[in-house]
Amino acid sequence: MAENPKANKGSGSGVQSVERVFELLELITDAGGDVTLSELSSSTDLPLPTIHRLLRTLVALGYARQLPNRRYALGPRLIRIGEGASRQFGALARPQLKQLVDALGESANMAVLDGDMVVYVAQVPSQHSMRMFTEVGRRANVHDTGVGKAILAQLDDDVVRGIVGRTGMATPTSFSIGTVDELIAELDRIRERGYSIDEQEQEIGVRCYAMAVPNAPTPTAVSVSGPIARVTEEFALRAVPRLQEAAAAIAADLEA
Repeated sequence: MAENPKANKGSGSGVQSVERVFELLELITDAGGDVTLSELSSSTDLPLPTIHRLLRTLVALGYARQLPNRRYALGPRLIRIGEGASRQFGALARPQLKQLVDALGESANMAVLDGDMVVYVAQVPSQHSMRMFTEVGRRANVHDTGVGKAILAQLDDDVVRGIVGRTGMATPTSFSIGTVDELIAELDRIRERGYSIDEQEQEIGVRCYAMAVPNAPTPTAVSVSGPIARVTEEFALRAVPRLQEAAAAIAADLEA
């Protein structure tokens, strides 16, 4: 099968080869973790021989793997790269999170969408003895966390339905959202006001305000959280503008 001229434009360019490799890796990721050669071919303009050649190289290097059923999945060598990127991403955001804590007095976090869940990549804790503490690296559901709902509000409703369809909708507290229709209605409210609220949905006695980082390379959100006795509506009036500033600053740092 001959490659088409359009796909061959710029043949021999190392940059183009890199672009093609990352396109395939992103397609495998978007497919939910494994995909067939024909499914990849239908999702890209790349010729089938090019896809096959690049996949052979990725498999040989450990950045992709071929399963016994001949589907392709991400390879184990990506784990170290991903962990390193998460650490650097978290380090980039720490100055902004510290400013949030200094201004508001409550713990600040940043999380990213990882598969169908959120993973916390950075935190600056409050100085209060009673505070919200989330371990960096912790994974959590998207439907009952402030950062998770802020991220979901950036996605299409069909994508949201797919995510919670795969993960289920656990209800750790009586305040947790338990149905897809309730979640979609909540996401509409978040899109309208520009931020999300975890209203004791993850843990009784804890309230969280969160906001998505605009134009982040992977869906990302920042938050401030603490006991409901301190994190009140008055607190929100101060927190929301600060979250906007932090999210915009992190977005600018990512573009720099």
